[in-house]
Amino acid sequence: MDKIVIQGGSPLAGEVRISGAKNAALPILAASLLSAGTSVIHNVPALRDIDTIKRIMSRLGISFEIQGNGLAVGCEQITHHEAPYELVKTMRASILLLGPLLARHGKAKISLPGGCAIGARPINLHLKGLAAMGAEMYLDHGYIHAEAKKLKGTEIFLDIPTVTGTENIMMAATLAQGVTIIRNAAKEPEVQDLASFLRAMGASIDGDGTDTITIEGVKELHAAHHTVIPDRIEAGTFVIAAAMCGGDVTITGCRSEHLTAVIEKVESAGARITFKEDRISVRGPEKIESVDIKTMPYPGFPTDLQAQFMAFMCIADGWSMIRETIFENRFIHVSELRRLGAEIEINGGQALVRGKKELLAAPVMATDLRASACLVLAGLVARGGLTEVHRIYHLDRGYEALEKKFQKLGARIWREKA
Repeated sequence: MDKIVIQGGSPLAGEVRISGAKNAALPILAASLLSAGTSVIHNVPALRDIDTIKRIMSRLGISFEIQGNGLAVGCEQITHHEAPYELVKTMRASILLLGPLLARHGKAKISLPGGCAIGARPINLHLKGLAAMGAEMYLDHGYIHAEAKKLKGTEIFLDIPTVTGTENIMMAATLAQGVTIIRNAAKEPEVQDLASFLRAMGASIDGDGTDTITIEGVKELHAAHHTVIPDRIEAGTFVIAAAMCGGDVTITGCRSEHLTAVIEKVESAGARITFKEDRISVRGPEKIESVDIKTMPYPGFPTDLQAQFMAFMCIADGWSMIRETIFENRFIHVSELRRLGAEIEINGGQALVRGKKELLAAPVMATDLRASACLVLAGLVARGGLTEVHRIYHLDRGYEALEKKFQKLGARIWREKA
């Protein structure tokens, strides 16, 4: 098992390019099941989660081949309809295969996703929506068994704007009979990117990016080419890192319009940020000001950047309040930040952070994907020795060669066997 080792204190400078968005690539790969052809997906990041969904889809009879700078996904035949536990347990996004399998194959057997360190992420809204479209489902020995001769369009109201729930229902609705309306739908850029791919396949979809999405079912979809959007969470991580380290960094291949809430908060902390086309330039402040944040569904401050921003506030001047409204257990990185000398008090869904002049190097352990990035950022500014971040398999699920990208910016960071 690997670990990340960091000797903190180096300012960051230079350019770094952002990879494709994991949370867009996963549903797009799942959506390729809707066509009996070979779609080519570009800008797919090299991540553990991508490898996992490819392994699951390979079990279904799907082929994968590198074609130029794209990934060719051959879906001519679906030979199996089961996503087994031994693969699904490592990645909750595997549930995204349920909608496409039902819509095209008429049946699916998907293992219930396992537990998640950052809190409950129930799939009941997925199941409720698909049942409303006529799917018959039951649970048996930890598996969802689903069948539908032909899904039918209907109006579905989501109790919360779940991203994967919106995506699953939207994919299923593309081949349903009639019109499906999803109300209180998620607005995230990743949902919009999936809708763009589905339209390229011949789907009729309107309203993505708003809270009401309308899908008119068609008889069949065809294969398509698509380029995955840049990963806004990776880009936001580098924006925060550059500001933390007093750096002068240009982040390329990204979309600033997907990071409006983050940019506003980092600027409020004193950083100077400019952006043009697909580039964001960040110059860190001489003194970091304390800033309060509250996580919200898009376009609010993303929960996936809360931990990284907390690390930022650990070296700010004064007190800051971090409010987490999405996941109930997403402060489990706090105990590890305290090992580095951070002063943080937790009260329910709120964390009060008292900034300090510096953090002190220490061994820490990652508990989830974004906590891993948080601890790497903290290690970049920690003094007095080496910070070791253990259990970085979490990091490899969502960041492509993160330590190599930081090395290019001048950070003293490397990977070792633990």
